[in-house]
Amino acid sequence: MSQFENEDATFMERLVFNNRLFVVVAFTVITLVLGYFAAQIRPDTSFTKMIPLEHPYIVNMLEHQDDLASLGNSIRIAVEIKEGDIFTTEYMETLKRINDEVFFLPGVNRSGLRSLWTPNVRWTEVTEYGFDGGPVANRPAYLNDEDLEELRVNVLKSGEIGRLVANNFKSTIIEVPLQEFYPNPEDQSELLRLDYGDFSQQLEEKIRDQFQNENPNIEVHIVGFAKKVGDLIEGLTAVVAFFGIAFVITFVLLFWFTRCIRSTVAVLMTTVIAVIWQLGLMRLVGFGLDPYSMLVPFLIFAIGISHGVQKINGIALQSSDADTALLAARRTFRQLFLPGMIAILADAVGFITLLVIDIGVIHELAIGASIGVGVIVFTNLIMLPVTISYLGISKKAVARSKEDAVRDHPFWRKMAYVAHPKVAPIVVIVALVAGVGCFFYQKANIQVGDLDPGAPELRPDSRYNLDNDFIIRNYSTSSDILVVMVETPPEMCSSYETMEAIDQLEWRMNNLPGVQSAVSLVTVAKQVIMGNNEGNLKWQTLSRNQDNLNNAISRAPDGMFNASCSLAPVMIYLNDHKAETLKRATAAVEDFAEEYNTENLTFKLAAGNAGIEAATNDVISSSELLILALVYIWVAVMCYATFRSLPATICIVLPLVLTSVLGNALMAFLGIGMKVATLPVIALGVGVGVDYGIYIYSRLETFLRQGMPLQPAYYETLRSTGRAVLFTGLCLAIGVVTWVFSAIKFQADMGLMLTFMFLVNMIGALLLLPALARFLIDPAKVRAKEASKLTH
Repeated sequence: MSQFENEDATFMERLVFNNRLFVVVAFTVITLVLGYFAAQIRPDTSFTKMIPLEHPYIVNMLEHQDDLASLGNSIRIAVEIKEGDIFTTEYMETLKRINDEVFFLPGVNRSGLRSLWTPNVRWTEVTEYGFDGGPVANRPAYLNDEDLEELRVNVLKSGEIGRLVANNFKSTIIEVPLQEFYPNPEDQSELLRLDYGDFSQQLEEKIRDQFQNENPNIEVHIVGFAKKVGDLIEGLTAVVAFFGIAFVITFVLLFWFTRCIRSTVAVLMTTVIAVIWQLGLMRLVGFGLDPYSMLVPFLIFAIGISHGVQKINGIALQSSDADTALLAARRTFRQLFLPGMIAILADAVGFITLLVIDIGVIHELAIGASIGVGVIVFTNLIMLPVTISYLGISKKAVARSKEDAVRDHPFWRKMAYVAHPKVAPIVVIVALVAGVGCFFYQKANIQVGDLDPGAPELRPDSRYNLDNDFIIRNYSTSSDILVVMVETPPEMCSSYETMEAIDQLEWRMNNLPGVQSAVSLVTVAKQVIMGNNEGNLKWQTLSRNQDNLNNAISRAPDGMFNASCSLAPVMIYLNDHKAETLKRATAAVEDFAEEYNTENLTFKLAAGNAGIEAATNDVISSSELLILALVYIWVAVMCYATFRSLPATICIVLPLVLTSVLGNALMAFLGIGMKVATLPVIALGVGVGVDYGIYIYSRLETFLRQGMPLQPAYYETLRSTGRAVLFTGLCLAIGVVTWVFSAIKFQADMGLMLTFMFLVNMIGALLLLPALARFLIDPAKVRAKEASKLTH
C-alpha cells in the first residue's frame, strides 16, 4: 500500500490486516472450541417457556396450579376399536395394558390419571335407599358377557359418556396430567425436567406403535400440549435437510454470481462458521433448540450470505485497479466495514426488540439470533476479507469485474430512471396508494391468534390434527377448555351466594356462541339434589339450605373444588381456540366478573389450554405495535448516526415501513394470524431489509459527493452494488422459499413471509429509495457538506 493509503487506513483496518496470521489462527481455535459445544446442543423446550408467565391469566393459573393439576399441562389418549364396541374382553384388556403403560411413563402425574380402569372414575345412582356408587371398572378382568353387561350399566350411570367414553361407544379416553419436573426414579431427591421430545417418542413407540401393531383392530389417537410440541420437535429435526438444500442452492447461485470457486467457498465457509459459533454460544449460555429457535441458524446463514456477497462484490470491483488481493481486501474493508456494522446492528435490534414479548421461547429466539448476527461481524466482516486477502479472486472474475466497470449496462440505466424527475413521482404515488390500501385492508382483516382448529402449527392433514379431529367428532367435550377460577374464603366455595353466582356464569356461557358447555361444582350439586328427591327434574336446582349444599358437593369428583373449599373452577368447553372464540369467551367472563366480584367472591381468568392461548394472544396484540415502533426508531437512529442526514434516514426507513404494511396485508389475505410464530417475522424483515438500503445509500452518497447529479449517481450505484443487492435478495428468497414444503405449518408460513419480505425489501431499496431521494436529497448540499469536511 502507498504511504497515503496507509495513513488513510482506519485503526480497525490496521489492527486486522497487520495481524492477519494471528486473526486466522484465533478464528480457527475459536471455531474448533465452539464447534465442540455446538455438537452438544439438543432440542429443548418446556411448558413454562411457551407461555407468558407475567400475564395476569397465567399468574392466576400458576397460583392455583396444585389445585388445577388435571387442567394444566396434560394429554388425552383415545383408544378406538374399529370393529365392535368397547364392551368386549379384547378391548378392556388392551385398555388396561395401555393404562398401565402410561402410568409408568416419566413425568406423568399418576394421582390425576383418569380412565375406565382408574378408581377415581366412578358411577352413581339413586335408589330407594339413597345414593349408591363405585368404580366403573370394579373387576380385575372382564371375561364373560355378564361382567361386560355390568360394565355397560356402570358406564351409563357414570356420566362420562361424551367425556371419557365416546358417544358411539367405540373408544374411550385416558386423561394424563403431566409434571414439568418429576422425581428421578434413581434418586428421589433429584428433580428431572420433562423432555417433550423423548416423551412424545415414548408415546409413539410404547403406546401407539406397540398396541396398534399387536392388534390391527385397535387405533390410538393422542392430543395435548406435550404431544404437539413433540411432533413439532420431530418435524423440525428435518430442518437439517432444508439447510442442506439452502446450502446447495446458495452455492450454485454464488458461483454463478462470482464466477470464482475460491470466493464462493470463502463466503459459504465463513457463513457456516457464523452458524457454528451461534450454536456453540447458545449452548454455552445454557440454551437448547426449541421449535422456534431451530429456525435461527437459517436466518443467520441468510444474513451472513447477504453481507458476504457485498464483500465479495466490493473486493472484485477493487481488484480491477489493485495490485494485490491484500490491497483489494483492505480497500473493501475500509469502504464497507462501517455500513456493514450499522446494518448488522440494525439486524440485532430487530431481534432484541422481541424481548418485549413476555414468552420464554421468544426470549431465547431473540437472544440466540442477536448472538448470531453479532458473530457475523467477526466472520463475514473481518474473517472473510482476511481469507480473500490470502486466496485472492480468480483472474476470470477480476476480468469480468473490469469489463463491467467500463461497459454500459442498459438494464441498470433504465432502472436508474426511477430517480428521474418525471418517473420518481409516479413511483412514490404507486407506493403510497399500495401502502394506504394495504394498511386499511390489514387493519380490517388481520387477527391475533390462531384462525384454524386443532394445532395450526401443524398441517391440517398431520397425524396430530387428524387425532384432534377424531376426538372432536366422537366426544361431546372439546379439547379446548377455558377455566375460570372462583375464589372464596376457606369453606365458602359451597355457600349459596357462591353457588348462585357460579350458576349465573354457567347460564351465560352456555348461551354464548362458540361454547359447547360449562361444568362446575354447581352442575354436580344440582344432579345430587335431584337424586336426593327421587330424581324429579323439578328438584334439579340449588337449595338455599346450606346443609343440603354441603351434602351435594360431598359427592363431587376430584378437581371440582380444592381441599379448603376456597377454589371452585368452572370448566368452559369451547368449539375451538380460534382468536375470535377466545376473545368472545374471555370478554364475557370479564364482564361477568366486573358485575359479580365482591370482597368474598372473585372470578378470575384463566387456566386450561384456551386460557393460555387467550393470554398469549393478549401479549402478542399488545406487543405488535411496540415492537415495530422500537425497531423503526432504532433503525432510524442508526441510519441518522451513520449518514448524519434526516432525508437519508427517511429514504432508507420508508421502504421498510411499506414492506411491513404489505407483509401484514399478505398475512390477512392468506388467513395467517398474528401469533408467536409469525410476529417475529415482521421484526426480522425490518432488521434484515435495512441492509439493502444502507449499502445502496452509502454508495449513492459516495457518487453524490463527487459532484454527480442524482440520476447518473444512482446509475453508478447500480453498476457497483445494484447487482449484489439484486442477487442477495433473490438468493435469500430462494433459500427460505423451500420452507413452504415443510411438514410444520408455522415454518412454512415463516418461509413464505420471509421470502415475501426479502424480495419486497430489495425492490423497495432499488426503486422507492432513489425515488424518495429525488424529493428529499439535494446533491448540492451533499457536495457542500463534503467540501466543508475537506476544508476543516
